[in-house]
Amino acid sequence: MPSLPTSSIARNALVIIAVILSVAALRWLGDILTPLLLAMFLAVMVDGFSRVIRRRLPGLPPGTAVLAAIAIASLIFILCAVVVAANTAGFLTTLAGAEPKIDRLITQAAHMLRVKNPGTVDHMLRHLDPTQYLGSVATTLQGVVSNVILVLVYLGFLIASRHAFERKTVKLFRSREDRQEALRLFLRVRDALERYLWIQTVTGLIIAIASWVVMVALGLDNALFWAFLIFIVNYIPIIGAAAAILLPALFGVVQLEGYLRPALLLGALFAITFVVGNILLPRMQGDSLNLDPLIVLLSLAFWGALWGLTGMFLSTPLTVLAMMILAQFDGSRWIAVLLSADGDPQRLGRGFERSPDEAVPIR
Repeated sequence: MPSLPTSSIARNALVIIAVILSVAALRWLGDILTPLLLAMFLAVMVDGFSRVIRRRLPGLPPGTAVLAAIAIASLIFILCAVVVAANTAGFLTTLAGAEPKIDRLITQAAHMLRVKNPGTVDHMLRHLDPTQYLGSVATTLQGVVSNVILVLVYLGFLIASRHAFERKTVKLFRSREDRQEALRLFLRVRDALERYLWIQTVTGLIIAIASWVVMVALGLDNALFWAFLIFIVNYIPIIGAAAAILLPALFGVVQLEGYLRPALLLGALFAITFVVGNILLPRMQGDSLNLDPLIVLLSLAFWGALWGLTGMFLSTPLTVLAMMILAQFDGSRWIAVLLSADGDPQRLGRGFERSPDEAVPIR
């Protein structure tokens, strides 16, 4: 049996080759892994809800707490669907009524760009054959429904098999020290994901509520729909913040008279996002995730190129997970050091230290 190379150059070369092969495998298995990762993300959310419920109601059985957490999560998703369904029709009606202004904007843009006969919205719609898009739209909807069902199936099995994790850990790690180290790694990963989810939810709500107030004050239609959209896209780093600023402002140009109120809307949304993202978010997050800001941007591009919108949504949690796992092995620790903000990838950061009674050791 050939021995593994002992030199650092050969070992690092093997790590790089392994990373390249892993990326190729992740790309190839994307249709299987993305629903599973979304289900794991939801399972973390449900587990966090259930532990909060048990802290508030200590006498509640664990199974009942999990069911209550699932009910809360389901209620949140149902409310989100109701908000979207209730406001989509009004949004499309407003957009259809703004056709004359859209025609004027097209004419002005064509004049600035020296384009002759730019056409109108009605002209473009009359020459648009919707039947050629029906197949792709149907395929997309079928894929979305299939992925949702697959995520729910994965989620059900993850929740049902959660009690078997302890027995599997005992079988995997023979010594008590190894089991304790595996448990500590699991708790670090879980806490990082939960804290990230909590911070993004709170800051997203603050941005969405403040934006809703501004949009209502300036008279923008469908302000609730836009506030909900702003809340959702803020889970995507960087790109989400840009979309939260630009999309309502562009709609304001179409719907509002003149350009003063759209400009005020753009400035107000930028100010809200800037204050929350650069003042409030760092104070809440501290150095808990311990990711280099440049790595956050690169991870967004990497996971987005790998898995599209799902990859963008999960980019930060996946990068934190990869950093913590890579830090456990000598051959890959240098990659984790590069990913971290301060060169210590195993440091939990402020707010992550646990009291002994919060973590139940696996014996």
